[in-house]
Amino acid sequence: MSELSTDHLVLSDEVADALAEGRAVVALESTLLAHGLPAGRNHEVGVRLERVVRESGAVPATIAVLDGKARIGLSEAELDRVCAKDSGLVKLSRRDLGPALALGRDGATTVASTATLAHQAGIGVFATGGLGGVHLTLPRGAAAWDVSADLDVLSTTPVVVVCSGVKSVLDIAATVEVLETRSVPVLGYRTDAFPAFYLRVSAFPVPWRVDNPADAAAVIDAHRTHVPGGAGVLLVNPIPVEHELDRELHDRLLQDGMDLLKQRDIRGKDVTPVLLEHFHTASEGASLTANIELVADNTRVASEVAVELAQSRR
Repeated sequence: MSELSTDHLVLSDEVADALAEGRAVVALESTLLAHGLPAGRNHEVGVRLERVVRESGAVPATIAVLDGKARIGLSEAELDRVCAKDSGLVKLSRRDLGPALALGRDGATTVASTATLAHQAGIGVFATGGLGGVHLTLPRGAAAWDVSADLDVLSTTPVVVVCSGVKSVLDIAATVEVLETRSVPVLGYRTDAFPAFYLRVSAFPVPWRVDNPADAAAVIDAHRTHVPGGAGVLLVNPIPVEHELDRELHDRLLQDGMDLLKQRDIRGKDVTPVLLEHFHTASEGASLTANIELVADNTRVASEVAVELAQSRR
């Protein structure tokens, strides 16, 4: 079987130079910018995240598909294009990459597609907000068939994903079980509990805890060196305490959101976008601020770990 072609990848000079020299590079997704944040605010966040990476001693590689090519590291003009209100970028999971590349389309990459392209480019660390997971069902407790592609991609792609767990609008219990079944190592960064995105802790423990970038890098290196199978590593970092949503407010928003889904008979892939929009609106923007701050902190942690990994290889 022949190796996969990388002709579809266009690396920025900054990213290409850093990889050639063995310096730390951190991948960043573009769906957050194109679809997850309002116009104007998205560009501000995109610039901020890249600055956080550089301040930690690493090189940022924001990833998007533009003109049928996977861009690994965006120019100022390309970032403007991704964040434009009328960008028209399609949301691309891994399954969508082939069609988008073949048809010359523009698209924003999700966790699944960003991890895939980062690995192909030789980037081993990726920072995001929350991992996709098993979706909640109506009625609560029913079997769920709506499972994010992020979980399967992480189980087969040797990239470190730094995130704040999964959104509390997902089925956290089922998601944690799937991660275990897929043999994905889950490391809690200075926490013993699996984070719930807007909340620092959920009811579920993490199997392993690390308290500094050096220990995280050591575990990641040992996993990559000694454990066959090609799974990635999930490093979960709780939202900074000062930006955590009030738990009572959170629980009320979630219950009201579930009631809204029932009233409108919303199911399947439409559930999570509706719940998130309800959170942003009903919290008067508090959940949006929380989202931005946790992504920025995850980016800092990812960059510090990437620097440690790069130094360990020298």
